[in-house]
Amino acid sequence: MSINWYPGHMLKTKNQIIQDLKLIDVVVEILDARIPLSSQNPDLAKIIEGKKHIIILNKSDLAEENENNKWVACFKKQDKTAVIVNSNSGKGINDVLKQIEIIMQEDMEKAALKGINRKRIRLMIAGIPNVGKSSFINRICNKKSAAVGNKPGVTKQKQWVRVSNNIELLDTPGVLWPKFEDEDVALKLAYTGTIKDDVIIKVDVAYSLLKYLYDNYKENIFERYKVTEEELEERVEIDAETEYEVDRIYCLMKLIAKKRGALLSGGNFDDEKVARIILDEFRSGMLGRITLEKV
Repeated sequence: MSINWYPGHMLKTKNQIIQDLKLIDVVVEILDARIPLSSQNPDLAKIIEGKKHIIILNKSDLAEENENNKWVACFKKQDKTAVIVNSNSGKGINDVLKQIEIIMQEDMEKAALKGINRKRIRLMIAGIPNVGKSSFINRICNKKSAAVGNKPGVTKQKQWVRVSNNIELLDTPGVLWPKFEDEDVALKLAYTGTIKDDVIIKVDVAYSLLKYLYDNYKENIFERYKVTEEELEERVEIDAETEYEVDRIYCLMKLIAKKRGALLSGGNFDDEKVARIILDEFRSGMLGRITLEKV
């Protein structure tokens, strides 16, 4: 299976972000804590070169806690600041604000020595779709922040929003999307819902995800769907009598379909329905805290 997808507005959005960066002090890059590598925009590192940069491991409640901590340490070894955040609950937001002030402290002090009164730190939020960019913005701005107003060099389409007394956020339309050249990356983005379901083969994606979960989080699967190893072996044996080649993961999908009533007339299982169940429950965290990319 391959996923071919290249949004046509990428170039326009990239050029806009490059233009906006002239106004920015710190770029805040939002990543999905379950896939810290695959949710990184491949072009962003080049675009923001020379800019101060903070990484947000968002949706941290959906990923393993110990893996989140390992990723923070990994980024630190690369001289990058990473903060663990759950935008839905607000956990980690204050840590982000503290890190922004720390990373800008030296610049603010240098400006003061030159007699320049810098009252505001200007942020840009970057992130591919479905990493929680909007939720993060709403949370860090307390959902009630008023627009600061137009500033020199800012078009009417851009809006400065006050985050705190000394921090402002440039809220710009559009998101910088990556070009998916690596099938493994594309699959992980499909698992998490970044690539919309209407441009993928849902059954294939769910099968691939289930295989990873069976290999790495078997107990999560068995507990959620009330499946036992004995039932799976029995299903494998049944298929071995009628099928040319037995697929254990496909047998597991059949069991999940049976448990959830995803059946068609005649007793055949509804592969589209069971695929939707597996993907939806993974994305919502019902299968437990799962990290797809580990240090």
